[in-house]
Amino acid sequence: MSRICLTALLLLLPTFCWAFSVTFINPGKHDEPYWLDAANGMKAAARSLDIELEILFAGRDPLRQIELTREVAARSAAHRPDYLMFSVEKGTFAEQMRIADAAGIRVFLAYNGLLPAERSRFGGPREQFSGLLGSLIPVAESAGQLTAMALLLEARQRGLYGADGKIHMIAISGDRSTDSSIRRNRGMQSVVEANDDLVLHQLVHADWRQDKGRLKAARLMDRYPEVSLIWCGNDLIAFGAIEAVRERQLRPGVEVLVSGVNTSKEAMNRLINGELSALAGGHFMAGAWSLVLLYDYHHGIDFADSEGLELERPMFSLFTPELASRYLERFAEPVPQIDFTRYSKHRNPGLRRYRFDFGQLLEP
Repeated sequence: MSRICLTALLLLLPTFCWAFSVTFINPGKHDEPYWLDAANGMKAAARSLDIELEILFAGRDPLRQIELTREVAARSAAHRPDYLMFSVEKGTFAEQMRIADAAGIRVFLAYNGLLPAERSRFGGPREQFSGLLGSLIPVAESAGQLTAMALLLEARQRGLYGADGKIHMIAISGDRSTDSSIRRNRGMQSVVEANDDLVLHQLVHADWRQDKGRLKAARLMDRYPEVSLIWCGNDLIAFGAIEAVRERQLRPGVEVLVSGVNTSKEAMNRLINGELSALAGGHFMAGAWSLVLLYDYHHGIDFADSEGLELERPMFSLFTPELASRYLERFAEPVPQIDFTRYSKHRNPGLRRYRFDFGQLLEP
C-alpha cells in the first residue's frame, strides 16, 4: 500500500472507531404508520450520526417484545449491540430490563418512560438497574390539550351547541395502561375541566386500532346522539371514528368534528381535505432524538450531567392544513434528509440545552 493511501486510511479510522450500534425493540407493526414513521426518523438520525441501527418489530405483542430482547441478549458478545432501546408497553419493562442487565447491554427508554409503580419498585435510571441509562419522552399531555382545545374552538365557531347550550364530546383513547396514552388523556381532560361549555360523556379505549375506533365511536354516538366532538388518541382511531360518523349520514368536519394524533400521510391528507378537524404530531421523532443523546453519551457527554436522567421535552405540534402540506413536502422520502449533527452537543460545543420540538423541522 502506498504511503499516500495508508495516510488516507489512517485519517478515516477515527470516524469508524467512534461508530456504535443500537437495537430498537419497536413495539408496533412493521406496516403501522406511526411506528414506521418512528423507524424512518431513527434511520435518518443513524445515517447522519454514523450509528449502526437495527430495528426489530414486535407487532403490538408485549410477549414478543420480551422474546426479541431475549434473542438479542443471547447473541455472542461480538454481535450484541452497544445499546438497546425500548419503548416499554403493557408491563414489559421489568423483564426486558432483567434480560438486558444480565447480558450487560445498556438500555435507553424512548417514547414511554417508567410508570410510577415501576419507579417505586425498581428505582430510577442507574439505580437497581444500573444499565438503564435514562429516558426521553414527549410531553404527551400537550397532544391531548392541543387537539381537545382545537376541537372546542372549532365547535364554538360553528355553533355546534346542544339543546342545553353546551358542546358534547366523547373520547376514544389508545389504551388504559401505556404512559403516553394516560398522559394524552390527562391533557384532554384538563381542557374539559377548564371549560364549562364542554361536556365529556365517556372515555373509552380502542387499543390504538381503526376497527375498534369505529366500533367504539358507533356505540357511543348511538348512546349520546347529541355528540358533536370525537377526541381520538391516535390517527387510526380517528379514521375509524370518521367511518362511524359517515355511517350515520353525518358529515365529518361539519356536523361532527374529529381529532387525531400522529403524522401519517393519510392523517395529513384528511386534515387538508377537512375530514379531520384537529391533528397533533411530531413525537414520532423521540427515537431519533434519543439517538442524539446516545451519540453524545457515547462520545463522553452524559446528558445526566446537565439535563437529567429522565428527560421530558415538548415534541408535539398542532398542524394546520398549511403545515400539513409543508410536512408532506419535507417528509416525502421514507427516510427524511435531516442533518442531526446540528442537534448534538458533541458536534456543537456551544449548545447548552437540547431542543427536540418538531416545529423546528418545519420552519421555512
